[in-house]
Amino acid sequence: MNMQQLFDQARNGQVDELDLISLEGGIYLLEAHQAGQRRLLVDAAGATLHLRSVEHARDLLQGLPSVPFYLLHTVVHSEMCGFSDGPQQPLRVPIALQSAWMSDD
Repeated sequence: MNMQQLFDQARNGQVDELDLISLEGGIYLLEAHQAGQRRLLVDAAGATLHLRSVEHARDLLQGLPSVPFYLLHTVVHSEMCGFSDGPQQPLRVPIALQSAWMSDD
């Protein structure tokens, strides 16, 4: 899914929520949830879109109709020695689509 498709489908109410996935190395990926499916956003060349920060994602999403938006942190310590083998759930925190730095003026 590219940005244009995301905006079009969000306007039509077809996007259930968005996850901004935080990976090691300061990389963020944007994933749209639609009817039980997850789709990563891609750039114009079809490669996975890599974002720099939460604010970068918010800049790209300006004008998007309101949908639930979450910051998802993967659990990197689950791969470290000495931690349990059981399933580890990522930390998923709701965040605002609009930046707190933006004014309404």
